[in-house]
Parts: sequence; C-alpha cells; structure tokens
Amino acid sequence: MEFELIDHEYIQLNQLLKLLGLVDTGGEANQRIVDGEVKVNNEIEYQKRKKLRKGDIVIFERKQITIT
Repeated sequence: MEFELIDHEYIQLNQLLKLLGLVDTGGEANQRIVDGEVKVNNEIEYQKRKKLRKGDIVIFERKQITIT
C-alpha cells in the first residue's frame, strides 16, 4: 500500500493511521503507537507525532505502507 504526500512535506504517524482507516480514532492511533504496535523503517516507533517523509515505510497489523 502506498500513501502519496500531496502538497505536504510530511504527515504525522498518528494522522496516517487514522486517515487510512487503520484505526477508528486518533486516540486509538496514539495508544497503538505507544504500545509498540507500529514500526517505521523496521524499528518500533513510540512517537505519536513522528514526521513521516517520502521513502519512509510503516508497518502496522501486517500491512506495509510506503510514503511516496
């Protein structure tokens, strides 16, 4: 799955999960991140507002999202 940044330099990790419908609420996104359920570039990421840029790869619930 790809997510294309349009007119933006980055997207925050918690916003990405919600925007793609992988979680129901922003609060759920934040909790899943701090619980260590999300990887960014093959490392567990705990920063809820981690800035994702082109080339970053997010893994969540066996789904891989590439930022393009």
